Amino acid sequence: MNEQSMVERIRRLPPDRQQAVEQFIEDLERHTQAEPRRHNPMGLCADLNEHITAEEIDEARHEMWGNFPHDDI
Repeated sequence: MNEQSMVERIRRLPPDRQQAVEQFIEDLERHTQAEPRRHNPMGLCADLNEHITAEEIDEARHEMWGNFPHDDI
């Protein structure tokens, strides 16, 4: 449904229903402003054009932690 068709449908409503639509929109706006924005961590780095594979991550972990002393239990 496009904006123009929504406007036309609202105009056909009785005044009390138009007021209810207006209150509903105000509630939606209020709730939208109150919600914290969440960011996708993948999107934060998208402009870097880096594509790291699971194998590369595993290799980096092994290089970093491979010689870490382990306690035998």
